Amino acid sequence: MSRWLLCLILVLGLVGCQTNATPKPKLPYDAWYLGFLAPNYMQVWLELANVSDIDGRFFPNAMGGVVAMGQPASLSATAKGWPRKIGSGKGRYMTGLDLPYMVAVRWQSLVEPQTYQTVFAIPAWARKKMLERLPADCPVSGRTSDYRKDLTIGLAPGGVVKVWIMGPCLDPIEVLTLQAEVEPKGPDQGRMSGQYALPLTEVTKAYIDKYGVPYGSWWAPIPYTTVGP
Repeated sequence: MSRWLLCLILVLGLVGCQTNATPKPKLPYDAWYLGFLAPNYMQVWLELANVSDIDGRFFPNAMGGVVAMGQPASLSATAKGWPRKIGSGKGRYMTGLDLPYMVAVRWQSLVEPQTYQTVFAIPAWARKKMLERLPADCPVSGRTSDYRKDLTIGLAPGGVVKVWIMGPCLDPIEVLTLQAEVEPKGPDQGRMSGQYALPLTEVTKAYIDKYGVPYGSWWAPIPYTTVGP
């Protein structure tokens, strides 16, 4: 049995034992944000993202579909490494959940093409930092403090996964970088007979034809990111 299935069974087991017994979470904000992004031009289709919180609540299929990505038609950006300025990614607020504990992700890297999957835990130190209210300069809202309540997951060719916590007015902190495994059944676990969700955009095709796919460049942190313990 693969690590993916073992971890998913563990998460479901925790949910079965705890979901009905846990009260509504008490966080200093209404919800935390789950977002996904890809390096410039490196198209990704997210098949699923399952999330459980520290109290065993389970949110299946929390996200899916197209992942945020930069693709200037002029090809002026680079796919090598992560963009110097990253946003929180395309996603949604996880209302009704406590802080994140386990995340299971399966996605299609369309530029290869290949399908990957992984399950990982959010470390306790990162959850602690998600509760820290810090001084911040927020010109748009006028706030003078902010929380790192955004959990952003980067998905790159070769199965590289990078996770950050960040706030709208606070720089990201890198939580972890890991190597996902190939899903042996292919896209949509074999239900699509090997057909991937989307064709490449003309801009992505033009970029790959000119520069190729910069495998191995996504392990390093972005220059201004703080790397956690």
